[in-house]
Amino acid sequence: MNDHGSAVKTGKKTSSYKAGSLTLAGTVAMGTGVMIGAGIFALTGQVAELSGPLFPLAFLIAAVISGFSAYTYIKVSNKYPSAGGIAMILQKAYGPATVTGAAALMMAFSMIINESLVARTFGTYTLQLFDVGRDSILVPILAIGLIIFAFLVNIASNKIIGSISSVTAILKIGGILIFSLAILWAAGFTFESAQSAPESAASPTGFIAGIALAILAFKGFTTITNSGGEVVHPEKNVGRAIMISLAICLLVYMAVAFAVGSTLGIDEIAAAKDYALAEAARPAFGDYGVWFTVAIAIIATASGLLASVFAVSRMLAMLTDMELIPHRHFGMPGGIQTHTLVYTVIAAGLLAAFFDLGRIASLGAIFYLVMDIVIHWGVFRYLRKDVGAQGWVLLSAIFFDVVVLGAFLMMKANSDPWIIVIAFVGIVIIVGFEKYYLSNKRSLTDANTHGGHGN
Repeated sequence: MNDHGSAVKTGKKTSSYKAGSLTLAGTVAMGTGVMIGAGIFALTGQVAELSGPLFPLAFLIAAVISGFSAYTYIKVSNKYPSAGGIAMILQKAYGPATVTGAAALMMAFSMIINESLVARTFGTYTLQLFDVGRDSILVPILAIGLIIFAFLVNIASNKIIGSISSVTAILKIGGILIFSLAILWAAGFTFESAQSAPESAASPTGFIAGIALAILAFKGFTTITNSGGEVVHPEKNVGRAIMISLAICLLVYMAVAFAVGSTLGIDEIAAAKDYALAEAARPAFGDYGVWFTVAIAIIATASGLLASVFAVSRMLAMLTDMELIPHRHFGMPGGIQTHTLVYTVIAAGLLAAFFDLGRIASLGAIFYLVMDIVIHWGVFRYLRKDVGAQGWVLLSAIFFDVVVLGAFLMMKANSDPWIIVIAFVGIVIIVGFEKYYLSNKRSLTDANTHGGHGN
């Protein structure tokens, strides 16, 4: 694997990675673009529904857990910066094994799920301008339209993505902070509305399950890891970009959580969970507040999708280069990156068309947390001395992931058991696919070697 070169070849295929094409500022913008695009607009209402009146605390705890998680990625990426990111970490830890390909695919699918989450959020918020219900067929239509737009921009170049991400990051972060401060000012800087209904208090399990969804709002930092080989001075800037992105997002999330909680009660937030921010702006500023919020949501979700599609298509290309997944071009022109980009947007489009926001978020959280546990264990078991990582930090990250995942599964077992079935079947299919593919690949290699045709 060539971590720093401009091209990585596997057989007749070539995937080009342009080293140094992403600056520190552009990388931070890309990371915050993914996180803020999904986290605030799609998940605030759902986290509040699970965690109750103290839902801002759920975001704070999720940021702390994400910081423990980021430690693992930063330690490995500092020593082995790569355009493969997570796939590279897994291969360093486990080698070309089934667990490597399966966990990497789970990460890729969680990112694709995130794309569909962002796209559906775009559709839901946009329709608030026209007083159209969230169950309208226009929601998936708008979502697919945004995914197609992201595809067209991504086939252009990294510089276009970086420029768009930098500009939109400033607009949406500034806009969200203005939104939060304006609502808090109108409410007298109190947080009484969400706390005024003690009967809405969540159970301890529900609160922890809310943390699991809130973690999904911070997982965009892995986008930075996956683009490590393209960052300027990655051995320093990957870690810096991750920590800066997490800090910015925590600031934004806390401001929004307090603003929403100062205007709406928990029951009201739950009722409008797919568009909670727009609903929170209505009491204080009427339609003007809704229009402003929708405009920021459109900017945030569109830029978030651009950054996510960029990252996941690069990751799938690297998995192909590492011979962990097969590749078929189906007659399409272009290289592997273009092909994986097509596969990414098709999968995201299908999810956006047939799953609602709640189920999309649940699938994303389950896939991500399972993959994250595999990553931490692999680094703890095989790499911690090599990369200079502290064992207690890695074990803490595993413990936190297991606790929040367990609580989330317990909640879903009561409210939506089918989503657990879907997630379990998905994981089994991914693991079985990887085992079958790698087994066949080894058999073919052995046959060629024994037949005198080895490479």
